[in-house]
Formats: sequence, C-alpha cells, structure tokens
Amino acid sequence: MSSTSTSAPAATRVAIVTGASQGIGRAIAIRLASDGLDVAVNDIPSKQSQLEEIVKEIQTLGRQGLVIPGDVSKEEDVIAMVEKTVEKFGRLDVMIANAGVAGGGLLLDTEISAWESVFDVNIRGVILCYKYAAKQMVKQGFGGRIIGASSICGLNGYAGLGAYCISKASVRSLTQTVSLELSPYNITVNAYAPGIIQTEMSAITCLTSFNMSTLDFHLSPLTVLSHVSYNHRQIMKIPDAKVGQPTAVASLVSYLVSPEAHFTTGQTISMNGGAVFN
Repeated sequence: MSSTSTSAPAATRVAIVTGASQGIGRAIAIRLASDGLDVAVNDIPSKQSQLEEIVKEIQTLGRQGLVIPGDVSKEEDVIAMVEKTVEKFGRLDVMIANAGVAGGGLLLDTEISAWESVFDVNIRGVILCYKYAAKQMVKQGFGGRIIGASSICGLNGYAGLGAYCISKASVRSLTQTVSLELSPYNITVNAYAPGIIQTEMSAITCLTSFNMSTLDFHLSPLTVLSHVSYNHRQIMKIPDAKVGQPTAVASLVSYLVSPEAHFTTGQTISMNGGAVFN
C-alpha cells in the first residue's frame, strides 16, 4: 500500500467524528484538531450545545470545526453529514465512527426490541458511516482513513452484556471485510477496542447494571474512577481491570489517521490495561 494514501500533501485534512459530544469522541475530536485536522463533530440533536463548545475548543487550537447534529442510525442523516462536511471543507479524509450506545440484559429476560435499539446505533450506524465516507473518499481519489469503535466486549463475551458484545464484535468483522474492499483505493479501515474507560457512558452502564440511583459527576476524579472501576470489575468479572482515560484511545486514533499508518489496515487494536489479551 502506498505511503501517499492519505491525501494531497498541501491540503489540510478533514475528519468527521461521530458521538463527539463527550468521552472518547470528544477526546478524539480535540486530538485530531491538535494534530492539524479540521473537524466536523456529530452527535444527536440534544447534544448540540456540547458540540458547539467542542468547536470553540477546536478553534482555539487554530483549526476549523463544524457542528452537524444527526442520528447515525438514519441513512439520510449520515448522507447529509458527509455532504455538509464536504460543502464546508471541500473534502473528507478521515471518518471516526465512534457513536455508540450501551445496552445489555440477560438473553432469557430481554425484549428483542431492546437489543435492536443497540444494534441500530452500534452496527447500522457504523455501516452507514463506513459506506458514505468511503463513497466520498473513492470519489476524491486520494485515499483516506476510516476507523470504527469496537470494544473488549467485541473480543470476549460478558454475561448480561449480550447486545453490546454482539454489536462490537460486528464492528470488528465489518472492519476486516471493508478493509479488503477498500484497499485498492488506498483507504485503510481499522477499529479501536477499548477496555474500561472513564466516561459518562461507562458510569451509566454501571448504574443500570447495579440499579444504582445516581453517580455524582461532580465528585473528585479519583472517587468517580473508583466507582467505575469497581462496578465494571463486578459486571465483567475482570478482577484486576484498570480504568483508562479517553485520551488513551485518542492517542491511538492519532496514529491510525497519520500517513505513517498506511501499512496498518483491517486491525482492531485494544487498549485495555492488560485486562484482555488478543
């Protein structure tokens, strides 16, 4: 694969990050702006104010940002997201299909509709982001980078987290398949598979699984970290699991979108503090 697979050298590269209002998505958007990319940030419409704050931060880094609210499970929203990005910036070089939702429940107890709501975002949403980003990149003719969000739950199964595990395993399989299909166009396709990361979604998963009423996010970081770490160890039965920060994922993404990563494709790379060996 050619090392010229990313873009024309003189142009500022452009990224879309979905699920960018908080947590891992936010960290990725800020890191890519720090790396010199212009960044379009997406999340559901109720997160617009958070997205606007992220764009302000992107601008302080000397880059351009764009807020594009939308639901990645809706094909028309994903098409519009790519079109608006290209209309604003003239190109698309990087797609980070980060948006995802948590969900589980035991197979014997669950309603299939609850699992399907997870699949809509975590599988269908990623497929749509991969598809329409790839179509734009192929049209442009200078390659690109597509990256999806898997999880250690896509590498191992965990009781009570069936819907989430299935969805994240699907991202891994999709990434392998699409990497082969897009290789002739110098488009690399990879995924990240985090372990337990200190995010709002991680904490909500803990609350739901343990029927806890609240977790005060105004507590000290050490206290919140302790809650998330302990509860995830119980849910996933990983006694020595460590909790990482969103910046650990953003650092990997920074490499995967770089020109130096042109030889890496079809991989699902896990940063999990040694909780799972893959």
